[in-house]
Amino acid sequence: MRTPTLTYTANTVELRRSKRLLSFPVIATAVVLFLVAPASQRASLAQEEGASAGLSQAIEDYLNAQDELAALEQEQQDLEAELADSEAEVAQLNADLDEYAYIAYTTSDFQSTAALMASGNPSDALNAMTMLEFLGESRAVRLNELTTRLAEIEATQQTLDDNIIEQEDLAEEMEAARDEAARELAGAGGDSATGPSPGDFPDPEDAPRNGDGSLPYEGCTENDPTTGGCLTPRTLHALEQTQLAGFTRYTKCYRNGTWGEHPKGRACDLSSEPGGFGGDAYGEDKAYGDNLAAWYVENAGELGVQYVIWYRQIWMPSTGWKSYNLGGGDPSSDHTNHVHLSIR
Repeated sequence: MRTPTLTYTANTVELRRSKRLLSFPVIATAVVLFLVAPASQRASLAQEEGASAGLSQAIEDYLNAQDELAALEQEQQDLEAELADSEAEVAQLNADLDEYAYIAYTTSDFQSTAALMASGNPSDALNAMTMLEFLGESRAVRLNELTTRLAEIEATQQTLDDNIIEQEDLAEEMEAARDEAARELAGAGGDSATGPSPGDFPDPEDAPRNGDGSLPYEGCTENDPTTGGCLTPRTLHALEQTQLAGFTRYTKCYRNGTWGEHPKGRACDLSSEPGGFGGDAYGEDKAYGDNLAAWYVENAGELGVQYVIWYRQIWMPSTGWKSYNLGGGDPSSDHTNHVHLSIR
């Protein structure tokens, strides 16, 4: 690296520097992603009893990719802060050097230095040398260091920006892979995973919204992995987030009909027991349904929930839980063997 040089003039100090490119670590491409959840939840997500190994790996991959991206963004913020501090110090040092140069010029110190040095007066010569050393080394050397660092920061910033773009692209690819793994698990008939409990609920990702925060109108345009029918994008998003959260038991969404949300691709029925819709849920199966319904209620705003039906009760954002007596006395009609989710 070539050291920047200082050229002193009567009223200013001119800086000349050369730039050099820095070698910056290239982001490893072997990073992967899934549901944004606190680190403390990763082990439980990955080790959920009966959970798909592929989905668990997709979750871990997504988290790793998000962590890598967050680290790069933090490094970018730190670099910007250092750049601002360095530029401020350079400006102050330039002002100091201009002031010293002006004082030296107006007091004829520069012009008299040669005479002082040749005068034979050791004290005067020492004072002159001390002044020049203070000006040249204490200020100019530091200024040289800073201007060199500014050039390094400039080169590092460009490389960092490029790496962040690459990591963002990678994160998007892994998010798509994660969602695909969730859809495959939803369409596989479910497994025996018990799902999280209220104290361990992971947060879902928010459903896409308009710029003003409202939910966009959506048609039944996406493939339903549970039936081969169709779902709205928001309903598919809710289904994916349900799987990612660890609620992976048997599910059916689209259903032909002339009324309700199922024919519109805006509803799913999620069994409280593994493998299919059975009788009234008891014990662990009842707890699973309780937890799933509670998770939907807790995250209704994020997912765009219209209402939830479970165990002869219906929840709506405007009313909370109310008695549901429209069933026909069987487990499916009374929703005692599955949680019904409708999405706006």
